[in-house]
Amino acid sequence: MKRPARPLLALAAALAVAVPTVLFGSSAAYADPISQTSGFYVNPNSSPASWVAANPGDERANAIRTEIAQKPMASWFGNWSGDITAAVGGYVAAADAVDKLPLLVAYNIPGRDACGGHSGGGAGSVAAYDAWIAAFASAIGNRPAVVVLEPDSLGDFSCMAQAQINDRVGTLARAADQFRSKAPNAWAYLDAGNPGWVDARTMAQRLNMAGVANAHGFALNVSNYFTTGENTNYGNAVASALRSDFGYTKPYVIDTSRNRNGSNGEWCNPAGRRIGTPTQIGGGAEMLLWLKTPGESDGNCGVGAGSSAGQFLPEVAYNLIFGY
Repeated sequence: MKRPARPLLALAAALAVAVPTVLFGSSAAYADPISQTSGFYVNPNSSPASWVAANPGDERANAIRTEIAQKPMASWFGNWSGDITAAVGGYVAAADAVDKLPLLVAYNIPGRDACGGHSGGGAGSVAAYDAWIAAFASAIGNRPAVVVLEPDSLGDFSCMAQAQINDRVGTLARAADQFRSKAPNAWAYLDAGNPGWVDARTMAQRLNMAGVANAHGFALNVSNYFTTGENTNYGNAVASALRSDFGYTKPYVIDTSRNRNGSNGEWCNPAGRRIGTPTQIGGGAEMLLWLKTPGESDGNCGVGAGSSAGQFLPEVAYNLIFGY
């Protein structure tokens, strides 16, 4: 996921969609999940934690345990998750039991990863997705959470027909509404690509079409490698465009899981990258978050040749720690 820049979709199509009427600063309507919890949740069953538990004698295990497995990072949910109510409900309940804030990524939109293809799939129809994301939001309920909605979804327009784009922005807008109404203590962020993909004003238009007015904010750099500074500049430009063009603005978060060395122009398992700043509040954005799990493959490519998207590769994880 997260391809480098491609030719931009004509702005006329974006402008043809009605702009929602909202008040500036509308995100204030949400409760604050940060203040309701005592730090971020560390999933004891994450893929790196599970690998370490199964391979305690491996010479890489200690580094992977301390530098990756013991850090807060997001858990991803999609069509592999089975009963989404049980999967999400169990995850947020485990975090709530220890008074920690869980990070979740919803990745199941129809036509998922249209441009990259390595993570293709998603729900079989718009109606199926609508039901799935409604169950996802309901499973969180009143518990605090941070949710990133659908990586790739607003960057992939160049690989989609206009009818597919229209379906997608409507689907995302309804998803944002689901979290607003059914998960009042969750902050939902629509994915907004990265600095190398779509220019800031175009991304602001796409976010507006996709209902970011009813989400808490937007997310940058998911599964990519651009530096925090590059993302901060881009995020500020997107937020400024939202304000100037639509009369409201939104905060953003940055995926720093693999961005310490920046991008070399490749998005699919490039060599020589390093883990970035661990999950924290602030740092140039509203939060810096490990959204991609370091060591999980982007697909059958690069240093992950022969693997499938999402597969945990201990050698890749180890190399991300030391920048090999």
